[in-house]
Amino acid sequence: MIWPTTTERDERGELLIGGVSVSKLAEAAGTPLYIYDEATIRQRCRAYRDTLTALVPDVKVAYAAKAWLCKALVEILLDEGLALDVVSGGELYVALQSGMPAERISFHGNSKSLDELRMAIDAGVGAIVIDNFDELDRLSRLGAGRKQPIPVMIRINPGIDSHTHDYRKTGIVDSKFGLGVHSGDAERAVARILDDESLRLLGYHTHIGSQIFETETFSAAVGAIVTFAAAMRDRFGYEPERLSPGGGFGIPYTPDDPVIDPVDYARAVGETYGRAVAEAGFESIPQLIIEPGRSIVGNAGVAIYRVDARKTIPGVRTYVSVDGGMADNIRPALYGAVYSAELVAKKTVAPTTQITLAGKFCESGDILIRDLELPAVSPGDLIAVPASGAYCLAMASNYNMALRPAVVMVADGQARLIQRRERFEDLMARDVVENQDLSV
Repeated sequence: MIWPTTTERDERGELLIGGVSVSKLAEAAGTPLYIYDEATIRQRCRAYRDTLTALVPDVKVAYAAKAWLCKALVEILLDEGLALDVVSGGELYVALQSGMPAERISFHGNSKSLDELRMAIDAGVGAIVIDNFDELDRLSRLGAGRKQPIPVMIRINPGIDSHTHDYRKTGIVDSKFGLGVHSGDAERAVARILDDESLRLLGYHTHIGSQIFETETFSAAVGAIVTFAAAMRDRFGYEPERLSPGGGFGIPYTPDDPVIDPVDYARAVGETYGRAVAEAGFESIPQLIIEPGRSIVGNAGVAIYRVDARKTIPGVRTYVSVDGGMADNIRPALYGAVYSAELVAKKTVAPTTQITLAGKFCESGDILIRDLELPAVSPGDLIAVPASGAYCLAMASNYNMALRPAVVMVADGQARLIQRRERFEDLMARDVVENQDLSV
């Protein structure tokens, strides 16, 4: 499951995705190249949507845009009936320009600027998820005098420690995200919003971390948010319209990683939610919102690199350097993320050697994969790195003035360019030709 579901090799051992030759795509579009399989994306969307709608009366699946976002993806999400979560003005802009209705967008984030809040309000987003009291104050001021109150949710921090990298934990007590349940901040936010005519409280949201494999952890998040909602009902007489335990569902990056089908995540959340809201005794069942991102696009994407050089240090290691690296995938350097890889063209003689796959950028930490077993690799060979669909392009940069890669979508034997490779002139697009005097 680390590869797109349509991945195969032809009779010559050539890699195919979506019925399209990867070698021919690399020749046509150049490398580094990111290939996304439309069938895999659609299958993941349907797994969450169909499983949950069979378990809960009112469900919304909202794709987490921070994993990766572009116009072509938004069009698929719309076709599959999904909503969207954004965390910045830039993501909101792309979502709106790509045709996502504003009312199907939720605006998240721990540090929304005044301009971003205005943008979201003016666009008419479905909900702004409040993260802190300063944001609550800003929204209250912005909502004063408006004909309709601003729809908001509260992000609560339940104090749940998830089993993931420290950088990806978002539900622990010591986190920049959310208003603490145990500190009483979350309850104080509820009281303030219910007493503020400029705001309309829709419900509660939480997110405990990402790249989590234990379904029990998500069940705990569901239990925590329903328990909090019931306590606020008993305290203030308010029942929520919506509850969201967030996302963060893990995916396999290597053959050794756990494999959990999206259906299993959805079933765990849906079944726990059904029991919890029944026990809580709400008059009506709040809409359940889940927010998968990585688990929809992560395994749908494959990065293709071309080998530029091979260097053997006797008794130490062999470096194989490719034409991409940390500028298009910073995750190994940032998180210590581990990937696997295969040659695009399978070699007839297949004794493997251990190599370290190195990026081209001027950092010793620019290593894509350590101690990788591959058949003899030579300059010019193409290497495919699966599970590259999430948080690679989303965090891509122009470090060393690199050009961000082209992106291709494949489906049913056809390929279409959905994002062109950057050009050298793009690197200077922001430079001001004539000096602008900013003195006051």
